[in-house]
Amino acid sequence: MKLKILVGTMTNTAEYVAQAIEMDCAGLIDEIEITMMDGLSIDVFDEDALYLICTSTYGSGDVPDNARALYDSLDTNPKYLGHVKYGVIALGDRTYQQTFAFGGRKFDERLSGLGAQRIGDLFIHDASAGTMPEELGTAWCREWLPVAVAAMTKQPA
Repeated sequence: MKLKILVGTMTNTAEYVAQAIEMDCAGLIDEIEITMMDGLSIDVFDEDALYLICTSTYGSGDVPDNARALYDSLDTNPKYLGHVKYGVIALGDRTYQQTFAFGGRKFDERLSGLGAQRIGDLFIHDASAGTMPEELGTAWCREWLPVAVAAMTKQPA
C-alpha cells in the first residue's frame, strides 16, 4: 500500500514535514510518495493510495499558491471521492486566530464534501508554540498510519 503525501507550501515547511514523515515512517507502510501540489487536479485522487494532505496556511486563511489549482479543481470539476481515505496535517499560527490552520481545514471540508473519508482527527501544528512541526507531525503520523492502514484494508461487510 502507498501513502501519497500531497504538499501545499509557500516556505517549504510542509515539505520538510513530509520529508521527515517519509524518513521516519518508511517501515510502517510499503511505499511513501511525496508530491508537491503544483499543477495538480482532482484526478490525483484516482490512484489507489492512502492520502495525507500536508499543507500550510497562507495570507488570510488561504491555501498556499502551489495548492490553489488542486483546491479549486475540487470545486470546479467535482466528482465523487468515496473511495478516498485521507488524513490532514494543517500548519498554521494561532496568533491569526480567525484563520488558524485554514489551509488544511479547507482541504478537509472540500474532500469530505465530495465523499472522501478522513481517518482520525486533523493534526494541527501551531507555529507560535515554538515546537518543531517535523517532530510533532512525525509523531502524529506514527500513531495515525497504523489506524489508517487498518481502515484501508478493512473489507466491506
